[in-house]
Amino acid sequence: MVLTAALADSGLVTGDIGTVVHAYDDGQAFEIEFTALDGHTIVVATVEASGVRPVTGHDISRTRPPAAR
Repeated sequence: MVLTAALADSGLVTGDIGTVVHAYDDGQAFEIEFTALDGHTIVVATVEASGVRPVTGHDISRTRPPAAR
């Protein structure tokens, strides 16, 4: 899933991509794992469905250093 709004408390920004590890209440919210390119977990966050969208074939991936925590 792609964040459509930053999660400042988690150091995540709009456009960050994560993997759904759990869906709550028929997709009303998701537990999403955000990882670095080397595979280590940056953060696992609970995000409401309105704060993410599915990845599409037209998306372009990018890199950035993680926010200081």
